[in-house]
Amino acid sequence: MENSNYAGFWMRFLALLIDGIIVGIVYSFLIAPLLAFMGFGFASAAENFESGNMTDAEAMGMMGFVSGAIVVVSMVTQVIYILYFAIMESSKYQGTLGKMALGIQVTTAEGEKLNFGQALLRNLGKIVSQVILYIGFIMAAFTQKKQALHDLIAGTLVVKK
Repeated sequence: MENSNYAGFWMRFLALLIDGIIVGIVYSFLIAPLLAFMGFGFASAAENFESGNMTDAEAMGMMGFVSGAIVVVSMVTQVIYILYFAIMESSKYQGTLGKMALGIQVTTAEGEKLNFGQALLRNLGKIVSQVILYIGFIMAAFTQKKQALHDLIAGTLVVKK
């Protein structure tokens, strides 16, 4: 494929924004009710704490519950995000809704459709990019084939249809 066929950084960034909105909507329907339920319990417990009706052990338990809930919600959010991208990128569409809207798709280095394992590896690789201050994503602006770090890890390309 010639260089002009690769999807550049800004096109990929816009697709990611569109996908972020979509995943955010799904997230709000799945997670918001759970957070509301936990919030009511937390509010009740906090009321007991303020009125002095809570022991130190109960207060520590409440804080442990809140900390655990934050970790669980974060993990569920990450799993939803990774699965959305991996399932869509390994589908017949070869891309997420954001990528489809912009006319781009994910392929192997040979131009073939990704299988689920390749798509999953690609999206797990995004965690590495996030940990290193998103530098792995920015790499797409500077590499010859417009590949981000997760593309290099999984041997994938993002191309214009």
